[in-house]
Amino acid sequence: MSNEPLFKLSEAHVYFSTELFNTTWEYIEQADQRSVDEDMSMLHTAIASLWHWSQREDVTPEHLSVGHWQVSRVYNLVKQPHNARTYGLLALKYAEGLEPQFKAYAYETLARAEMQVGNRAVMLVYLEKINEQLSQIEGEDDRALLLKYLSSLK
Repeated sequence: MSNEPLFKLSEAHVYFSTELFNTTWEYIEQADQRSVDEDMSMLHTAIASLWHWSQREDVTPEHLSVGHWQVSRVYNLVKQPHNARTYGLLALKYAEGLEPQFKAYAYETLARAEMQVGNRAVMLVYLEKINEQLSQIEGEDDRALLLKYLSSLK
């Protein structure tokens, strides 16, 4: 009996990176309707998606920035701001040199984490950095979505 899988590992990474990313979004969109078990499934799918992305041969800094941002966002949703901060900083690291929306989204999730821990001064610094990036974002849809996310930050 062989230990060889019946599939190509590279194809599995492609499948699971996108499938788990989309599944995570389905959980995120449930907003306040998620159970505690669904919150944990959302967290697990986000982390698993990021791992599969990191294993892909075609992975780019964009993929890694978005993946880390999604994990950070989920940590914010499950009220774990310290973990959200860790992944937000990684999203920002991978956003270096990319289009401005990647940095803006990283700053958004970092601002959200700081809001949760009551660190308003740092949150305001991140909001200022988002505004700097907003003026450079060319896509109207990208700007509109970011502004929607920002509307819940106070």
